[in-house]
Amino acid sequence: MIKIAKIFIFLFFVNSLTGCMHSGQKQHADTENNDSGKTMLRQHENDLLAGVSRAVCYSGFRTGQHPDRGDQAINPSYEEVLEDLKIISNQMNFNLIRIYDSGENSEMILQVIRENAFNIKVLLGIWLKAELSNHETCEWLTEPIPKEELEQNKIWNLEEIDRGIKLANEYQDVIVAVNVGNEALVEWNDHKVDVDTIISYVKRVKKSVIQPVTVADNYKWWADHGVALASVVDFVSVHTYPIWEGKDIGEALSYSIENIDRVRRALPEAKIVITEAGWPSVAAEFEMLASEEKQQQYYDQIFEWSEKQNITTFWFEAFDEDWKGNPDNLRGAEKHWGLFTVDRKPKKVMKTIQHN
Repeated sequence: MIKIAKIFIFLFFVNSLTGCMHSGQKQHADTENNDSGKTMLRQHENDLLAGVSRAVCYSGFRTGQHPDRGDQAINPSYEEVLEDLKIISNQMNFNLIRIYDSGENSEMILQVIRENAFNIKVLLGIWLKAELSNHETCEWLTEPIPKEELEQNKIWNLEEIDRGIKLANEYQDVIVAVNVGNEALVEWNDHKVDVDTIISYVKRVKKSVIQPVTVADNYKWWADHGVALASVVDFVSVHTYPIWEGKDIGEALSYSIENIDRVRRALPEAKIVITEAGWPSVAAEFEMLASEEKQQQYYDQIFEWSEKQNITTFWFEAFDEDWKGNPDNLRGAEKHWGLFTVDRKPKKVMKTIQHN
């Protein structure tokens, strides 16, 4: 009996020790998984665009002005652009901006930056018009885009690419990267371009400029369809808008992180830049979700997080633009994403920053 008892005690001791070892191993594995979940999105400092985590999207069209989207542009003046860049640099404290096309207004922005020695770098855009009729999935396209128009758009896009290449080479001291196409791949857009075509455009630009080249689109498109395109761009440019997906401010940051995590899991080798993230101060579409207070909260949260993760993030956007959206809906969300109003008055988030 004593011998059996000793054997039982020995087996119990071994079993307990093994259990402790397994428990310790499981605990270590869980810790690694948790740490991985927390740190997987963190990039190297060298992955920051122009070495900064905070940036802003800039489109300076004021009341009565608008870009050329088929009806000719009415552009801001040199003096108005100069005023805007002073606000962006001195009051908003940004020194990296994103602009969306390579047209006359964008060239003026680059000129103003250089001539006035602003400490501002630029992510230059190359705008792409529709080469495919997306009337079946875009809710505001009520009929097919005529074939002749699509063919003309193809010619225009090639000319726009040439303009972007020219500007990138002429302003190498200002332009730090080039973006080809903005939300031209998602199903709901009105200016759709085939992904293989965009890949060919990216390759064409990369052969002609020294700056890194990217494409900007919604996080879901990148996560679901982005493998081929990610293999040719220098970094993937992601848009995240929790409010458009019905999220209130309490879950806004966590949802944005989920969006970026989804892209990271699909494209584990890709460098990520968030080229649009924002919160409107007014929105008829979701009145209870939009306010200056919530805009300030999301602004603080997304930039605090992106700094820790070494992910350059462009706030959308610097100034309200009242030419956007339905002209009869003055409270439409599209008009109210700015940190300043269309008449250049600071909103709550900027007043707080300036006060501090």
